[in-house]
Amino acid sequence: MTSNKHVEENLLIDGQWVPASGGTYEIINPATEEVVGLAPNASVADALAAAKAARAAQPGWAATSVEERSELMLKAAEAIREKASELLPLVIAETGATATVGSRMQVPVAADRFARYARDPRPVLATPLNPQVATASPLAPGGVIGGLVNRQPAGVVACITSYNFPMVNMAGKVAPALAAGNTVVVKPAPQDPLAIVELVRILHDVGFPPGVVNFINCNTPEPAAALVDSLDVDMISFTGSTEVGKRIMESGGKTMKRLLLELGGKGAALVLDDADVKAALTCIGSTWSFHSGQICTAPTRAVVHSSLVDQVIEGLTTMAPFLPVGDPTDKATMIGPLISAAQRDRVVNYINGAEPEGGTVIIDGRETGLDKGFFVGPTLISGTNDLTCAREEIFGPVITLIPFDDEEEGIAIVNDTEFGLYDYVFSKDAGRAFNIAKQFQAGHVGVNTAQRNHDAPFGGFKMSGVGRDGGDYGLLAYSETQAIIWSS
Repeated sequence: MTSNKHVEENLLIDGQWVPASGGTYEIINPATEEVVGLAPNASVADALAAAKAARAAQPGWAATSVEERSELMLKAAEAIREKASELLPLVIAETGATATVGSRMQVPVAADRFARYARDPRPVLATPLNPQVATASPLAPGGVIGGLVNRQPAGVVACITSYNFPMVNMAGKVAPALAAGNTVVVKPAPQDPLAIVELVRILHDVGFPPGVVNFINCNTPEPAAALVDSLDVDMISFTGSTEVGKRIMESGGKTMKRLLLELGGKGAALVLDDADVKAALTCIGSTWSFHSGQICTAPTRAVVHSSLVDQVIEGLTTMAPFLPVGDPTDKATMIGPLISAAQRDRVVNYINGAEPEGGTVIIDGRETGLDKGFFVGPTLISGTNDLTCAREEIFGPVITLIPFDDEEEGIAIVNDTEFGLYDYVFSKDAGRAFNIAKQFQAGHVGVNTAQRNHDAPFGGFKMSGVGRDGGDYGLLAYSETQAIIWSS
């Protein structure tokens, strides 16, 4: 192991960096297939020790003043920004994110999320009820009955994230959880945990008390499963696949875990007959250009009115050559690698299966001409919504184009999926688009845009998950509702 590799052997448990019981394992750069560094490999015992430490620290942290908690959050945000130049190369190396995505979305947004939750949470966590006049009853004397909805911390939260945006996803869980008075056990995805180690080190160094933030990491499922089963953990906040989410829900039910599950997506962009095709193409093309399609909100199904199909195909065919595939450190690169060889092969298998099912591969990204790395180029498949590539989450740069003839049919196609995370609708008639958006079975709908409002509630319908976070909704997600009632 050469000196330029990033080596981390330790976990953070109860304020102490301790060696992982399972030693270390290699983290692979998906663009070069070289070793980025070593990551700690925790055992079940390590996971349970982290949960126990979080349990012991939680009452003290909940009793810490809002001002002190906010100060620590701001220090964390400042420290992340100060170390951005060190964090960015590490994030790019282990995730394969392009320089553009990494510099704009991977590191800065993590800092922004800590700054966002440094705001005073009390107006959200305590809200008054309108008084009611009550007559006397066998239960109690009459009076004017006041009330307050008080939000208590959920307790100990296990934060388990996916590999696509490791720092951002983890910051989006840890920051609101801490702001609401919880303690956390941080458990990143096994493919790219090294930047999360640095994030946790920042939180430790700026002064979060021992046990408030704990860190484990592993490349086997058993330690994470132990957190789901542990009586020391009150809540699981998980971002990842629907299949794993279902197992968490089943196992967590045994101990009545509070759950926030942000799972898979199969987003659709409904392009109506009066749509601005250029705006729609920008959104649909983001499936290719935004982290190689490894994002749950991607519009992977282009549901296009038959009168515009040729224009959309022509637009995407023109766009694809201007999205270079290759070295993510090159600022000209628009499409970096997929996270692993297994994920690349999975994506290729979806493309391979399209034509035998009746689909047509219009743009083929299976051959990129690159000798190293886990690359798939921009791919466009046309067909029906019954294609496997239109039904299942691919997590790669693959768009399935599905024609429709009338508005009712288009809406039905958009909703004909087990997922319901993020959809889009394009029409020059904003009122029409708005009314259609309300008919989508999805937790989030973009009307003529792929932009985000980060204070909006985020989460999905159906198999896309349970619960909402983002903005003030993040504080609600990590707290329990308590009603306090009194009489005049």
